[in-house]
Amino acid sequence: MIASAWSPKARKWLIGRKSIFEKIQADIDTRGKTSTFIWVHCSSLGEFEQGRPIIERIRMQSTSHTIVLTFFSPSGYEIRKNYPVADHVFYLPMDSKKNAAKFLDLVNPHLVIFIKYDYWYYYLDEIKTRKINCLLISAVFRRGQTFFKWYGGFQRKMLRCFSQIFVQNEESKALLEAVSISNCIVSGDTRFDAVVEIEKNFKDIPLIEDFIGKSKCIVAGSTWKEDEEFLQKLLDQLTDDKAKLIIAPHEIDKRHLDELQKLFPTSVKFSELAAEHDPVQILIIDNIGLLSRLYKYGYITYVGGGFTKDGVHNVLEAAVYAKPVVFGKNYQKYSEAIQLVECEGAKSFSSQDELFQIVYTLLNDADDYRQKCEASGKYVSQKKGATQKVMSYIEEKRLLTS
Repeated sequence: MIASAWSPKARKWLIGRKSIFEKIQADIDTRGKTSTFIWVHCSSLGEFEQGRPIIERIRMQSTSHTIVLTFFSPSGYEIRKNYPVADHVFYLPMDSKKNAAKFLDLVNPHLVIFIKYDYWYYYLDEIKTRKINCLLISAVFRRGQTFFKWYGGFQRKMLRCFSQIFVQNEESKALLEAVSISNCIVSGDTRFDAVVEIEKNFKDIPLIEDFIGKSKCIVAGSTWKEDEEFLQKLLDQLTDDKAKLIIAPHEIDKRHLDELQKLFPTSVKFSELAAEHDPVQILIIDNIGLLSRLYKYGYITYVGGGFTKDGVHNVLEAAVYAKPVVFGKNYQKYSEAIQLVECEGAKSFSSQDELFQIVYTLLNDADDYRQKCEASGKYVSQKKGATQKVMSYIEEKRLLTS
């Protein structure tokens, strides 16, 4: 409650769960419950993008099932609460024995799918008690996690509630097997399928095309303050290259947008960009939903978050367009970022001089640029297919059959 006084996100989290069961009951009653329910849970927006290919394949195969989508975080719920493929979208009520039983009584799902993580003991225990098929999709595990410590019995008990676990890599499977959890399949990461689908269905953004013209453009997405300060100094260093810059910040509240315009005083916001305008070098994206398409327009793509505690954001959204990807030094928690650097489709930097050298080389060395483009595009293409592996299991086990 105290956090909500100063955190807009915490305030949304609390308000969204106020009278949550009444909202769920009313929504289900209003739309009717005439079919079998499938419940998909995502922690936040990133996990939603991982789950999206599965949700949409289920919908393609069966229009008769009712899909319930839940989120823990406001950053997922607030952006995807009107997601048209799901029949119902809710905040997940807080984890407790009473709430878990009440939620499952209301929804009564035939199949439950958790995306990547967000393990809630009472929900998982109740699902297992009711003998409901429960899948964990695109999971990834690391040796240092509590699951694999001598004192991690409680956490391991949650993992044993899943009827099947789909992991991203062999290392995760080996860790699970070492603690006697054998119901796991290496399927890969469904995010690759998600970004491939976005690229496949790409729609032009005429205003962006007009802004860029014939210039080389750096598209920087999900940026934080540290990223933006690096980029501001970079532009000063690139005086001879005349590169344009598009920034899509992670936070688009008024305060942050005002700070951005002070940092880039000659910039224009996307909402103020007209088809006819004076030449502008810097464009600030002040809305949500464009980023996954914006990367297509980058001669170079920059993914933010590499100087935050949580690390770099989704590098696959940029790499799918076969463009060089640049990000900060904090990326070790993300296998796709590590692998992208290893295959030379991406470059990481720790200092202003390193960033300048990376970008200057990409802008001026055609061979180096072409090689990195080919490497990033090939990396994503070779990793797709996780969705089909999950769906093959669902079909084989007849989990969509009520």
